[in-house]
Amino acid sequence: MDQEKALELVKSGATLLLLDVPQYTLIGIDTLVFSVGPAFKGIKMIPPGVHFVFYSSSTRDGKEFSPIIGFFIDAGHSQVVFRMWNQQEERLLKVSEEEEERYSQAVRNLEFDKHLGPYDLSHYADWKRLSNYITKSTIERLEPIGGEITVTYESGMVKNTHKSAMERALDEHLRNSKFSTPAEEPPKRGCYYTPIPRIIKRKGIESEQLTSLNLDKTELLETLLVKDYGGSEESVLGELQFAFIAFLMGQSLEAFMQWKSLVSLLFGCTEAPFHTRSQLFTKFIKVIYYQLKYGLQKDPSVAEAGASALLDDSWFSSDSFLHHLCKDFFSLLQDASVVDGDLLLWTRKLQELLENSLGWEFQQKSAVDGIYFEEDDEYAPVVEMLDEPSGSKPTTA
Repeated sequence: MDQEKALELVKSGATLLLLDVPQYTLIGIDTLVFSVGPAFKGIKMIPPGVHFVFYSSSTRDGKEFSPIIGFFIDAGHSQVVFRMWNQQEERLLKVSEEEEERYSQAVRNLEFDKHLGPYDLSHYADWKRLSNYITKSTIERLEPIGGEITVTYESGMVKNTHKSAMERALDEHLRNSKFSTPAEEPPKRGCYYTPIPRIIKRKGIESEQLTSLNLDKTELLETLLVKDYGGSEESVLGELQFAFIAFLMGQSLEAFMQWKSLVSLLFGCTEAPFHTRSQLFTKFIKVIYYQLKYGLQKDPSVAEAGASALLDDSWFSSDSFLHHLCKDFFSLLQDASVVDGDLLLWTRKLQELLENSLGWEFQQKSAVDGIYFEEDDEYAPVVEMLDEPSGSKPTTA
């Protein structure tokens, strides 16, 4: 990159100014992680938009790390986001508006420029795929008071919830640290996630109808879309991405459980993917595909830094909730009479990713675009491109 282009990016991009951060502290933004050196004072050339900042303080030798603290920002053009390290609390704190403006002006005058590490734009495409539905309103609706997301505040929130063996292991892993929250610190409120009931209960209806409502979550999805998401499909996807990032980068157990609830809700719909919400489900499959593609990649450099931002394969064993949900959903597509072409395409990509990355097997018969049917099966689905003119003929399997 030539000097003129770099200077343009420095001036137009946002800057994260972080002062007095101790050496060896891990600082992350989006998919990037830095180990703080003696001259580090922040990150420059950050593309405007939504980002997730996270950090973990360390012992003096840099070998042990505290639980991660993270927060979302919506950075504007040329904006300076400023935090100062508090040695006593071992965390980054906001400063007064007057002090923030003074330091922001110093950044614009390039006084800190040689101490700022550049945002690696080659990783930005990965971040956009993980966060493209998160907006400023998503952050404002979901973030906790104060904005900080950390597992150390979550002991009371998830203590009494039902957890699988995998979730119990994750809980223990996230809490197994020599760093702990002081006993006198008051409990803090977590994120304001949308409550997703695991089981639908309703008085005054027949047992068969109640069973049907629990087998097909379409009606529950429609109710939540109207009541909690203002009818916006993208708000659902934004919360799904928010929770995944807070879990993966921020190591929040509460966020993992919300991600699981949303994934279970969407995969639990049998009518919506093919009739009322085909476009939503195509976007959903695309979102979860990119989440798992990123999370399951092998990048030992991140793990060795002490703050692994990648999923452990063992969390997704063949008897996990995700395997069962995907297997049922793939089977649902097999039995459907009409399938949107884009939905079929992205479901095929998701299936291949799970088979190749995790070694999962989904037993079907033979293949049409990665979903399996007999070649002469009269019950194989019709692949219909819903955005084509109404007069065009669907492609049959």
